[in-house]
Amino acid sequence: MGSRAEKQAAAEPGTPLLEVRGLTRRFGGVVAVKDVTFAVAAGSIKGIIGPNGAGKTTLLNLVAGSLRADSGEVRCDGRPMAGASPQRVSAQGIGRTFQNVRLFGGMSVVENVMLGRHRHGRTGLLAGLLGTPAARREERRSYAAAMAVLERLGIADLALTRATSLALGQQRAVELARALALEPRLLLLDEPAAGLNMRETADLAGVIRKLRDDGITVLLVEHDMSLVMDVCEELVVLSFGEKIAEGTPQAVQSDPEVIRVYLGEDGAQR
Repeated sequence: MGSRAEKQAAAEPGTPLLEVRGLTRRFGGVVAVKDVTFAVAAGSIKGIIGPNGAGKTTLLNLVAGSLRADSGEVRCDGRPMAGASPQRVSAQGIGRTFQNVRLFGGMSVVENVMLGRHRHGRTGLLAGLLGTPAARREERRSYAAAMAVLERLGIADLALTRATSLALGQQRAVELARALALEPRLLLLDEPAAGLNMRETADLAGVIRKLRDDGITVLLVEHDMSLVMDVCEELVVLSFGEKIAEGTPQAVQSDPEVIRVYLGEDGAQR
């Protein structure tokens, strides 16, 4: 995925692609994210976990540019990103999916995926409306690229199906395809296993690992601990907006504070 120039410009595996430094976001008197700091190494899969209301999706929205931080910063390849618009964030090669699937119901699967190609567009809205030769060529390239992503995910047979007529698991696959059509270096996944059955979740784990093997860095927010422990190399644990632990899944699993947050005082003592 991505041009040769983009791949050459990407961070070397193991070096920080994404850096979050002292990120804080308040909603009125509620501090949803408080002074959170972590880094995501290029070519890795990092998970963000925590109980409901821990601030996980808010944190992902801050990284994606959907929300502005009250303080702190986000850096991609060392460049400041905090406060950037979602368009500027995606232009840096950062794609995302959403906790609640967001597909365009009046469009087919392939049309939804083609929307993910927006950062690669060159001809502009007017040329598209006029149907100029350049615009038609660009649309053909976009269609071919979208179909290639659908083939990659094994859902090309759904290309002409109305997107919102699909089962939830298929809709999540389409949303992932749309994010991949961006040709991202960094992929933000917000609870991609929500509503999936065990087989679909196992298939998703294979897809995430394959994306990592293809050079895409993944930051994953997820409640399904079997998926998290299966695919993530490192975890950040949030509780009431604060980072309480960070490390390998094995280290986090045995962290006393993490055990207390998930099981309560009585469960931690047992």
